[in-house]
Amino acid sequence: MTQLFQSRRQFVRNVGLLGAGLCVWPFGCRESVPQDIRITRILQFELRGKRPKYVGKNARIGEHTEYGYDKGIRVYTSAGLQGIGTFWGDEAGMRSLLGKNLLEWYQPEATRIGIDDRGTGAFWDILGKHYGKPVWQLLGTAQREKVPVYDGTIYFQDLLPQYASNYMDQFKKEFDMGMAAGHNFFKMKVGRGGKWMEKAAGYQRDLEVLAACREYVGPEVGIGVDANNGMDLPSTKQMLLDLPEFNFAFMEEMFPEELALDIELHNFIAENGFSTLVADGESQKEVAAFGPFLEAGCIDVLQGDMNQFGIEGILAEAALAAPYGARVAPHNWGSILGYYTQLHLGKVIPNWYMAEQDALSTPALTPEGFELKDGHTTVSDAPGLGLRINDEAFEKEVKVLHDLSV
Repeated sequence: MTQLFQSRRQFVRNVGLLGAGLCVWPFGCRESVPQDIRITRILQFELRGKRPKYVGKNARIGEHTEYGYDKGIRVYTSAGLQGIGTFWGDEAGMRSLLGKNLLEWYQPEATRIGIDDRGTGAFWDILGKHYGKPVWQLLGTAQREKVPVYDGTIYFQDLLPQYASNYMDQFKKEFDMGMAAGHNFFKMKVGRGGKWMEKAAGYQRDLEVLAACREYVGPEVGIGVDANNGMDLPSTKQMLLDLPEFNFAFMEEMFPEELALDIELHNFIAENGFSTLVADGESQKEVAAFGPFLEAGCIDVLQGDMNQFGIEGILAEAALAAPYGARVAPHNWGSILGYYTQLHLGKVIPNWYMAEQDALSTPALTPEGFELKDGHTTVSDAPGLGLRINDEAFEKEVKVLHDLSV
C-alpha cells in the first residue's frame, strides 16, 4: 500500500473518493486518468503581496515599502487542471506553449520539464495535481521532515524618519514580530556607509545596531548579515574583529564577487577561528558561474535567485555545490510564489541551508500544509505546490499582463 500512496492522508482521501463513487487511479478507472494535458490558456499577471510592516532601505535600494510584487502565470489545461507559479518570460514564449501536451515535455528521470527551465513552477504544480503528489515528491526523496527558514526583513529601519528618534525600539519590535511568526533565525542588512551615510559613520551605525540587536535576542537566535555589495573587504574583516562574540552565521554579498577577494575573506575567517559562512551569488544568471568559486573553496552557501534560476536551476546549483561541501539557500525577495516553491526544493535537496522568507501574503492565495515554528516549516503534502487559488480575490488582486488562449 505504501507503494501506491505516499501518506496515510492520501490513502484515506482516495478511499473516501471511492466510497463516493468516484474513480481514483491506481485503484481503477485507468481510462479516466488524462494522458493528454494540453495547455489551453495562460494568464500572465502581476500579484501584489503585503508585508506586516513597512520595510526601509538596504545598502543599494531605497525604501521597499510594505508591498512586494510577483510576476507569474496561471495555466489552464484541457484536463481541467490548473497551475500557478512565477514566470518572467515574454508573450512570444508563452504563445509558443499554447496547445502543447505537458506530458510530452515532462522528463521524470531528469527531474525537469523541457519548456523554460526558469519558469516551470506552474507546470510542476499541474503535474503534481495530475499524479496526486506534492511537487517535492516529484523532485526527489525527503531529506528532512521540516525545512529551515530565516526572516530576511530586517532592513535599515533607523534611516526611516518615523523611527529616527527611537530606532532601536523598532528593531526590537521587528525581532519580536519575527519570533511570534515562528522564526529563530534572521538576516540583518548592513552597509549603511555604501550609499546613505558617510562611510565611517555608516559603519559605526552598523556596529551599533548589530550589537544592540544581538544583546536583545540573545546568543541562541541565529543572525546572518547582508551588505548588498555595499562594503569592501577591509571593512568586512574589521566587522568580524570588532564584534568577535557576535557569532555571524553567514556574511552575504559584503562586496562585489571577485575570486581573489572571496578567497582572502574565506582564509581570514579560518585563520581567526570564526565559524561564519561566506554566502553569495544572487546576482548570477547562470549556474556555471559558480564553478571557479566552488573550486577555490571560497563560497560556502550559493544563493542563486529562486525566480531567476527556477526549480531546475536550483537543483543544478545544488548538484554542482555538493562535491565541494557547499550548500544552497536561494535568494527570494518580494515573491510569495518563489517562497513556497523553494520550500519543496528544501524538502529534497541534501545540501540545503535555508529558505529566505519575505513575509508577504495575499487573499488571492491560501497556502495549505505549511506551518512555521521554531525556525522550520512543514511542507504541504497536497497535490501540486499546495497553494489554493481564491478566484474572487485573485481577480481583484492581480494586474493582468497577458491573457492568451488557443
